[in-house]
Amino acid sequence: MSTPKDLDQTGLFGEIKRMARASGTVGGIATRVIGNKLGFKSNQAIHANDLRAALGGLKGPLMKGAQILSTIPGALPEEYANQLAELQANAPPMAWSFVRRRMVTELGVNWERQFRSFSHQAMAAASLGQVHRAVTAEGQDVACKLQYPDMNAAVESDLRQFRVVVGLVQQFLPAIKQDEVVRELEERLREELDYEREASHMRLYRDMLQHIPEVTVPLPVEALSTRRLLTMEWVSGRGIQKILDTNPTQEERNAIATALFKAWYTPVYRYGIIHGDPHMGNFTIRPDWGLNLLDFGAIRIFPPHFIKGIIDLFNALRENDEDMAFAAYEAWGFKGLSRETASVLNEWARFIYGPLMDDRERFIQENDDPNFGRDIAERVYEGLKRTGGVRPSREFVLVDRSAIGLGSVFLRLRAKLNWHKLFQELIADFDEVALAERQQVALAAARVPPPLNGL
Repeated sequence: MSTPKDLDQTGLFGEIKRMARASGTVGGIATRVIGNKLGFKSNQAIHANDLRAALGGLKGPLMKGAQILSTIPGALPEEYANQLAELQANAPPMAWSFVRRRMVTELGVNWERQFRSFSHQAMAAASLGQVHRAVTAEGQDVACKLQYPDMNAAVESDLRQFRVVVGLVQQFLPAIKQDEVVRELEERLREELDYEREASHMRLYRDMLQHIPEVTVPLPVEALSTRRLLTMEWVSGRGIQKILDTNPTQEERNAIATALFKAWYTPVYRYGIIHGDPHMGNFTIRPDWGLNLLDFGAIRIFPPHFIKGIIDLFNALRENDEDMAFAAYEAWGFKGLSRETASVLNEWARFIYGPLMDDRERFIQENDDPNFGRDIAERVYEGLKRTGGVRPSREFVLVDRSAIGLGSVFLRLRAKLNWHKLFQELIADFDEVALAERQQVALAAARVPPPLNGL
């Protein structure tokens, strides 16, 4: 963990420093992309490495936005996409003196009386906040996620910079029109700032996954939570990399992958709700190889017809039915799509759906070529450019991100499963009307507020 720094630098001065750093990063990538398109040569791999290092130290959404763009074929130059796909938060934690002041703000001057113990050092530091381990006055072992100061201003600052770089890159890489992607990112990130909303998402996921024994969702402690402090029961587990370092058996790898698949896709196909951030830091592995799901900021609620569109596209690809595939893209919210462009999108869809259509035990990717996915993405991007480009729908963003993110985890696990069977078990009794009813009941029971976009 980085050496603690006292981050009590809120207000105008802190914002100016932040904007200067972000502007330098954004300006650098935009200038290099434009220069490259105009024929000026530069070492993009080195520049991409610099960008990754710079964004990794920022607390805020520039990093998250870059991660999302890295999952969409052709949205960023190849070198940048490769680096940003691996980006993880590496922000320095708040020092104890500042943590105490922040806790007074959230729980009052007598906040320490509500805990028997509270760790001075953060257990984890991320893009929007950091986690401390504590024991409540009643003796409950808990995790306290405390948001960094001035994050509303930081988010708006970063989003302004993000819009600048996307706008500039868009002029020279026009095949993927990013306006809906940016709007989706903005609204989901603003929702992530509200820890009371996140607590409602935790209640929602506990309900949706209550019959899945492989998955644990911690219970929020509402009496010790606010909009900027989320306290939840502590759950024990190890990070996935530590698990892999022990060289687990194939059976153990498969158990972890099965838990991951059910944790992410049971809510999607039963309730029309997705966890949009399958980052390896957002879950830990239980001693029995089950899963602890930890972070619930990036949650997306879909209209039921969108979920039907996902299933329809699977069936269309399996049956080679281009009319059904075209209708599915329309259900996904793709506007003004030509038949030729839809055919190009089908190549990307077959890459994503491939393991689900193969009714046998297999690895998520059986091609040993490390460039296999990248080569497909390049062909898709060139095809979109040739056919006039495409505007991804807002609903598409987190579905694509989750599929790519989970796929990379399954690759790292070397899990070998019948993915087709797992998928069919989830969609066997799919009914759009029944999903709508389940969704409304679950949202009401968990007291989830309406999405910021009103959908």
